Amino acid sequence: QYSPDNVAGADGDIDPTEITFPGCSCLTSSCVVPDCSCLCRGANYQGLCLRTTAEEEEEYARPVFECNTMCQCGESCQNRVVQRGLQFRLEVFKTEKKGWGLRTLEFIAKGRFVCEYAGEVLGFNEARRRIQAQTPKDSNYLIAVREHLHSGQVMETFVDPTYVGNVGRFLNHSCEPNLFMVPVRVDSMVPKLALFAATDISAGEELSYDYSGRFHNLPKTKREQTSLEEDNRLRKPCYCGSHTCASFLPWDSSLFSTP
Repeated sequence: QYSPDNVAGADGDIDPTEITFPGCSCLTSSCVVPDCSCLCRGANYQGLCLRTTAEEEEEYARPVFECNTMCQCGESCQNRVVQRGLQFRLEVFKTEKKGWGLRTLEFIAKGRFVCEYAGEVLGFNEARRRIQAQTPKDSNYLIAVREHLHSGQVMETFVDPTYVGNVGRFLNHSCEPNLFMVPVRVDSMVPKLALFAATDISAGEELSYDYSGRFHNLPKTKREQTSLEEDNRLRKPCYCGSHTCASFLPWDSSLFSTP
């Protein structure tokens, strides 16, 4: 079933459509720093492009807070990008080795929002149940996003477009991707998993992102490398064809019970 936005999962633990954020009181058509409460962490966009600096590209991707339903600013506010949805013509196509894929039919400039990875938003227990019920032949669309807070806490978001989702489910992994994922919040703390162009993308080019989340984040530690090597027997081969291909798709064993 196609849905452009996240929906509540079968477990009903999380309602991504619930509005819990207060809106800004800006009376202008477009919010600015530092007047807007939604932009207390700085401007998110420059034009329609995600703002990044050379320094930020080497750090963890920072979360983005857009103006929301309760805000008094207009629909033309420059802090409303992801919530506007798809702006480019994309095409689902059959790849040679990777099954279905997604490509763009027009040029996409670096920093532009491309699409959301939308589906059922699940709680941990339902996400683990679905993962453990899969067989080696099943395709896995469930993504686990972990955000590390200054307090040391970790926020987890589980999105599964297997049964309900959008075009994001057709994106393949690449070890040298042209998209990167950023959690974008609009109406509540449940984020939209937004994919932005990491570079200029030509018409006809396949779209991809790094399933591990390491792209545009800090490099993996030696501990992560060791655990990955130990789990190679359970992992699926990667056919991205990049020069730095890791040979296997990223693997996260945290949703499997420890023997």
